[in-house]
Amino acid sequence: MAPPLEHGTHTSGPGRRSLLAGVAALGALGAGGCSRVATASTTDGGDLLDRLRAQGVVRLGIAGEIPFGYIDRDGELTGEAPELARVVFKRLGVDRVQPVPTEFGSLIPGLNSQQFDVVAAGMYVNPERCEQVVFADPDYQMLDSFIVRKGNPKGLHDYKDVVEKKAKFATGTGYAEIQYAVEAGYKESDILVVPDQVAGLNAVEAGRVDVFAGTALTTREVVKKSGKAEATKAFTPIVDGKPHVDGGAFAFRPTETRLRDAFNVELHKLKKSGELLRILRPFGFTEAEMTDLTAKELCGG
Repeated sequence: MAPPLEHGTHTSGPGRRSLLAGVAALGALGAGGCSRVATASTTDGGDLLDRLRAQGVVRLGIAGEIPFGYIDRDGELTGEAPELARVVFKRLGVDRVQPVPTEFGSLIPGLNSQQFDVVAAGMYVNPERCEQVVFADPDYQMLDSFIVRKGNPKGLHDYKDVVEKKAKFATGTGYAEIQYAVEAGYKESDILVVPDQVAGLNAVEAGRVDVFAGTALTTREVVKKSGKAEATKAFTPIVDGKPHVDGGAFAFRPTETRLRDAFNVELHKLKKSGELLRILRPFGFTEAEMTDLTAKELCGG
């Protein structure tokens, strides 16, 4: 999901990359989505859920990123997070969702200044963000994958292979995969950094590099129409000597734990029934992206 690190840059570990930008309709819809609800309650757990039920609409902070949360060509709100939000909030007694587009880096500040009620942008959960917001449990996890030439002639399946086989390696601007490759022993100055996964595919097809690294979802989607390249099987990168899996989730203001807890109850029902995968599948998610990770685990406690 990225020029910024896979969902947003942060200082001690991968974020989540941006994918493609949303269409121009974002600006117009954003201008119409700035009305505010009353200021946050100091009641234990917050009273936002009650207020949302009363007004019948919840405002979703999105960042115009495919497939996470964006405005489509018809000017309609869609993406894995907004579609999930529609289902969960309907179950919570809130009938409508309203998009409030913003830059990815403005999502947490915008949430905490009450420009919208919840971040619905597939945001990666990490300890730094956990100090600013409270997260629901992840609705998806994300592994890595490579774009390689058809047949994977160099047998590249993880970053260790890239180093050992002296493969020409590329990844995207600001991608967390830069860190993963360096962690495996690849010299950072030798990495070809390209704008995005489409440029990475072109570099592999043209033979300028042997491999491009991205998330399993982005690589899988971008090679679908390629006759020269394929995506490898998803794998778990190693960070600080341990397997590292990222998870994306909805974010709430720290005062609104009651809403977060209610959201989690419905999310876990959807996971158990298999309905969550049905909701996310149209956006390229598969069984491999389903997860039992918790926000507590990813927050570091």
